[in-house]
Parts: sequence; C-alpha cells; structure tokens
Amino acid sequence: MQLRKWNELPKFMRTREVRKYYNIVNKRRASLMVKRLFDIVVASIMLAVLALPMLIIAILIKCDSRGPVFFRQERVTQYGRIFKIYKFRTMVVNANELGASVTVDNDRRITRMGKLLRKIRADEFPQLFNILAGDMTLVGTRPEVPEYVKQYSKEMYATLLLPAGLTSRTSIAYKDEDKILGNAANPDKAYVEEVLPAKMKYNLEALRKFGFAEDCRVLWDTFESVVGSERLSVTKSRRR
Repeated sequence: MQLRKWNELPKFMRTREVRKYYNIVNKRRASLMVKRLFDIVVASIMLAVLALPMLIIAILIKCDSRGPVFFRQERVTQYGRIFKIYKFRTMVVNANELGASVTVDNDRRITRMGKLLRKIRADEFPQLFNILAGDMTLVGTRPEVPEYVKQYSKEMYATLLLPAGLTSRTSIAYKDEDKILGNAANPDKAYVEEVLPAKMKYNLEALRKFGFAEDCRVLWDTFESVVGSERLSVTKSRRR
C-alpha cells in the first residue's frame, strides 16, 4: 500500500481541503506498509477459517432464492478508482431496479437468508478477497457507489487517499443505518443530504488518527459491536 506523491494524485483531489489530510498520512508512510502486510496476513487466516462456513452459506443462498450466490457492484476506492465489491447476495435479483441504492428497514427486497446474513454481518465475508486483491483494506472508509461519490464535498475526497475499508468507526456508529432511512420518503436523498455528511465526520476524524494501533482498536470494537448485538438479540428473544 503506497501513497502517491502529491502531484500524482487525481486533479480533483489536489485541493487545499485534501492537503491537510495528505500531510498527516504522508508522515505515517511506515504505517501504510504495516497496514498492507497486516491486511494480507489477517485476510488469509480469516479465509482459511471461514472457508467451510462460506461454502455452507453459499449452498443456503442457492436453496433460499433464485439468483447468484455473490452480489457484485461497482464501488469507489483509493484515488477514485472503480472496483467490483463482492458480497454474499442478500436481496432478490435486480434489487437495484426495484428500489433505492441504499437499504431501508424492513426492505422487502431482502431475502430470508439475507436477513440472517446481514444481522451477523456474514454477507461481508467475500470482501476478504477484495482485501487480498488490494482494492480494500481491513479498516477504512466504507466504499460508496459512484453516484454518491459524485456528491462529495472537496474535503470528503480526502477519504480516497486510502483504500476503502471493510469496517470503520463509522460502520460501528451506523450499523443500523437501514432503520435510520426506514421512514424517509426518499431514501437516496436522505442518505446524501443527512446520513453521508454525518458519516464523513467520523471518516475524516479517522484520517486524523490514522495508524496501525488505531486500526487494531477499530477491529476489536467491531468484533464487540457484532457480538454484543447478538447477545442483546438472544436476551430479548428469551424474555419474550
């Protein structure tokens, strides 16, 4: 993982707003090397451990609904490059043609198996391949679709200095984003005008704190967030 020289960045990123974040990351180039090595080691171990569960998930998806096992979609990563993100399919075929680009609470496009996968975040497992390919990193700003990136302010483009991430502080804070958008008359508009700016405050703050130690803390907090949510769900179901 390398940081380009300032004059080699895409023109839309060479602004005063981005420069202050570039200077922070530029001073921590050693952390970038450690970050990439850590990504490769952890992603490889996780894929080895999750190989059988992922095979079982793939079979269950095929049995549950018509369509492919994986969902692929264009997203934006480092320096504005477009890549194809991989997820386990959790929605019906052609879901993008049936509703908003974002998912809302009680979205009818989500399959039965999809609800379970989203609940435990297992639909994200295939992104480990994106990490090994260098399109993503374990900790970083979640990748947005191109149509949302076009709505970025000049400062928001600073998040493209690093590869898109599997998890982040933002992911933890907005893990129930679908519920936030559930009552919006226009989910896409609500996301761009309300949710995206709020999420970007977390993402930009993460750039200021960028470092290997912080990445480790985010990964642990993500684990606690997922496990904690499951414990809460189990407790509620027992009370019922």
